[in-house]
Amino acid sequence: MNRLHDLLSTLTRVSAWFAGALIMAAAIIIGLDIVLRTLFVMSIGGADELAGYALAIGTAWGLGIAFVDRAHIRIDSLYGFFPRALRLALDFVGIGLFILFFALASWHGWSVVEQSLRSGSRSQSALEIPIAIPQILWLSGLLVSLLVGVVLLGIAATLIARGNASGATRVISTRSAQEEVAEEIASAQARVASPMTTGR
Repeated sequence: MNRLHDLLSTLTRVSAWFAGALIMAAAIIIGLDIVLRTLFVMSIGGADELAGYALAIGTAWGLGIAFVDRAHIRIDSLYGFFPRALRLALDFVGIGLFILFFALASWHGWSVVEQSLRSGSRSQSALEIPIAIPQILWLSGLLVSLLVGVVLLGIAATLIARGNASGATRVISTRSAQEEVAEEIASAQARVASPMTTGR
């Protein structure tokens, strides 16, 4: 189970780096376009279009890491007061709904990609990018997120079947305030220790 979870963590980290690179590239293109418009009264054709593609694709590819890191926002005002069994049941329902949403989005997304491929649709800007290319990249990110959610749910279910409810909690439950504080302390200690190690 740990190996599978580590594999998912590695996959989603790579996905997050890809998403971050896309969004950074979009920011650079938009910034360059603004400078060119201001100083030289010229523009990068289709900068806003490319930025839109990057944002959509980057968002889709960044969803998986939020699953693994348990970072999706949840309204947990009463959650902490419930017994563990009820919390886990709610976690299963929550992730199940996430998976259902991603599955529906992927299903309909594939229909859109299929239509774009059949009709050879291109963007209406000067770039005339085949629309299927950004759509396929976006759909791929959704499918990866769907896969991550299904596998995490399977890991949690297996751990519960083995009587390891605390392990399942660490896989799919909302991070507690204590966990977040512990992570921040560990991160701060690592930053403090790093210069000392480098200095040696």
